[in-house]
Amino acid sequence: MTGGNAREADLMQVPEVGAFVRALLSVHLTEGHQLTFGLWLAIDPSRFSEAVAAWHAPDYADLRLDGWLANAIPPWGLLAAPVHAVVRDPGHTPYCDSSTDPDLTAVLRDEWPHEAILAAVAS
Repeated sequence: MTGGNAREADLMQVPEVGAFVRALLSVHLTEGHQLTFGLWLAIDPSRFSEAVAAWHAPDYADLRLDGWLANAIPPWGLLAAPVHAVVRDPGHTPYCDSSTDPDLTAVLRDEWPHEAILAAVAS
């Protein structure tokens, strides 16, 4: 784990559970709003060392990760949906960018009613 606890960590490997990295998932909302979820991305444990090595290195900007959502995203769920994450800004964690899952693709690409989504997230 790269932090003192799971809330502070950016990368985490849990024995017999898996390897995880922090990621951001941005959702476009109506009226120009945007909602960004911070989440865990489950990655292939064989790529964990590569992610750790790149995280604070100059080549972080080129980091690309394939994995699965390790958190459900309200109101869609999407737990374990496959996702491709990229670094859009070297000052931020990677962003979920694309998916082979049609529902996650819709979340990433479509515009959603901001009042309904914010109400679902708040509940």
